[in-house]
Amino acid sequence: MTAEEKIEVIVKALDAKRAEDIRVLKVTDLTILGDYFIIANGNSSTHTRTLAEEAEFQMSQRGIEPHHREGMNGSNWYILDYTDVIVHVFYQETREFYRLEQLWADAEPVDIAQYLDEK
Repeated sequence: MTAEEKIEVIVKALDAKRAEDIRVLKVTDLTILGDYFIIANGNSSTHTRTLAEEAEFQMSQRGIEPHHREGMNGSNWYILDYTDVIVHVFYQETREFYRLEQLWADAEPVDIAQYLDEK
């Protein structure tokens, strides 16, 4: 599965569960950690956990398991590492505190409008 296909599956999964402020950043030339970061947040700790679980479930349905995961035992920040695509799902206040978008301000934003449900 290509990175772009992973992005589509994950963004659609997050959007279906009403993730807030989904962003995708292309970080290929900035770090060896991965090629893309997907960043989103939930509005409660339960919502945040549900978002991470849904993204992982949808990828698992396609035979793709994360190389590494963090925060699955109750956290305000969940990370799913698919090697080339790294998913960060935050509780809203935690996202505001860490400000990953500002830390990676040199990253190229990826247009994900075609993956979002226009309700």
